[in-house]
Amino acid sequence: MQHTLRLALATATAAALTGGLLTFTAATATAADSTHVPQADFNGDGIGDIAFSASGAYVSGKQTAGQLVALYGTATGVSSAKRSVISQNTTGAPGTAETGDGFGAEHAYADFNGDGYDDLAVSAPWEDVGGDQDGGGVAVLWGSAKGLTGAGVTVADPAPSAHDLWGKNLAAGDFDGDGKADLAVGNSSSTIHVFKGGIGATGKPGLGRQTVKPPIQSGGTARGPLNLTAGDVNGDKRTDLVVDGFETQTDYGWNTNYLLPGTASGLSTASAKTLKAGVITAIGDIDADGYGDIVTGMYWNRTDGDGLTFPEASDGGKVWITYGAASGTGSTTGVTQNTGNVPGTSEKNDYFGYELDLGDVNGDGYQDLVVGVAGENIDGITDTGMVTVLYGSASGLNTASGAQSFAQSTAGVPGEDEKNDALGADVKLDDVTGDGRADLIAGSYENDGNGAILYLPSDGTKITTTGSRTVSPSTSGVSTTGTPSFGVNIAD
Repeated sequence: MQHTLRLALATATAAALTGGLLTFTAATATAADSTHVPQADFNGDGIGDIAFSASGAYVSGKQTAGQLVALYGTATGVSSAKRSVISQNTTGAPGTAETGDGFGAEHAYADFNGDGYDDLAVSAPWEDVGGDQDGGGVAVLWGSAKGLTGAGVTVADPAPSAHDLWGKNLAAGDFDGDGKADLAVGNSSSTIHVFKGGIGATGKPGLGRQTVKPPIQSGGTARGPLNLTAGDVNGDKRTDLVVDGFETQTDYGWNTNYLLPGTASGLSTASAKTLKAGVITAIGDIDADGYGDIVTGMYWNRTDGDGLTFPEASDGGKVWITYGAASGTGSTTGVTQNTGNVPGTSEKNDYFGYELDLGDVNGDGYQDLVVGVAGENIDGITDTGMVTVLYGSASGLNTASGAQSFAQSTAGVPGEDEKNDALGADVKLDDVTGDGRADLIAGSYENDGNGAILYLPSDGTKITTTGSRTVSPSTSGVSTTGTPSFGVNIAD
C-alpha cells in the first residue's frame, strides 16, 4: 500500500505537510468485504501472489523506464525462482519503455475480465502521451495459468486535457455491489474516474464510467489524491473508498481524508465522511464484528522544523484505527510506539506508520496489522528501519501483549542493519504459502536504493524467522543501474 508513488509523488506534499520530514527518495487496493482482506492470485493456483514496482529501473538503457515484478506463492513462500518481470517492452504489454515513465509505480488487482484469474492494473504516471508531458498511462495486465505474462490492454484517459499523471493512484473494488470489479483511477486533479463492471478486451469498462470529486485539493503541491484504498467499512457488501488527500482551504492545505461509501449507483460523495489524517491507509476487520476498520498512518512528528504544530500527530509517528460500523465509522483510537507494549519508543523521525497492511497471521478470524517503521534508528544506525506486527482481537487491536518487531539485526532475519535501508518502506500481509495464514513481506531501500523484499513466514500462530529469505533485484532479472527501488511499493 499503497508511498503512492508513495514517496515519489507524495514527497513534495508530505514534506510541505510535515516540514520536510522525508529523507528517502523514490517512488492501491482491491475488492474487499468487511471481514477479509483479499490477496492476489494471478495464476489461479489458490496460493497468494505479490506484485510490486521497480519503477526506477533502467529498461533497454532508458533511465527510470520502470518494471513490474510479480512473485508467485508456493508451499515454501515467495522467491525469485517463480516470478514475472514486465516492462513496457515486454511482448504484449501496452506502450514502449521510455526514459522517466515510471512504469509499475502504482497498481491494483482484481479479476477485471471475469475469467477466474486476478489481473493487475498498473500505471506509468509520468509517461508522455502524444504531446502531453507526464500525461500518464494505465494498463491492465491479464492473469492466466502462467500468471502475468505482459499481455494486457490500455485503459485510456477519458479527459487528458483536464489533468496529468493519469494513474497516479489506483484502487479496485465492487463499489456498486453488482459482483463485478470496478477500477478507480486518480490523477493530478481531484476528480477520480471509476470504470464500472470490469474491463474488457478493448480496455473499456463493461458498465460505463463514473466520476467522483471528493473535497480535496487539486492544484498546488498536492495535485490530486495521495492514496486510494478500497474496502467494505459499513458491512453492506459494497466496497467503500478512502481518499487520502489535502483540504482545499490553503495553498498547501492540511492532510484530510474522506470515506466515500459505495452505493447501488456507485461511490457517493454526498455521503462522504471526514476521517483522521494520514497518508497511508489499510482496511480490514480487526475485531471481527463484520465491519471493515480503517487504519491510517500519520508518520510525521508533532512539530516541524519551522515550529508548526500538528495537534493529532505524535513525535515518531502514530497509527489511527477508526472502527467500522453500519453508519460507516465508529470509535477511533491512536497507537504509537509508546502505547502499551508496542515495541520500541517514540522518537522523532521514526516514521511509525510509514506503511501499513492487514491480514490474518494466526487464522483466528481477526485481522492483524503490520506497521512499517522506516525511519527507526538502531544502535546508532540511522534510518535502518524495522517492522512491527500487532494482533487483532474481539476488543480491537491488541497493544498489551503478543506484539512482534523485526529488523535486519533480529536473529534469523537475513542481512544487517545499514544506514538508510528503511526496512518497512512498504509492507504486506498475504498468505503466500497456501496454509491459510498470512505471511509478512517487507520492502526496503537496501543497497543504496536497489531495494529488496524480505519474506518472513507465519508458523501458524505468529510471524517467524524460520524459512525467511531476501529477494533482490539482481536475482530477479532487474538491473541495478541507478536506483530501481525494487520492492518499495507493493500492490494492494
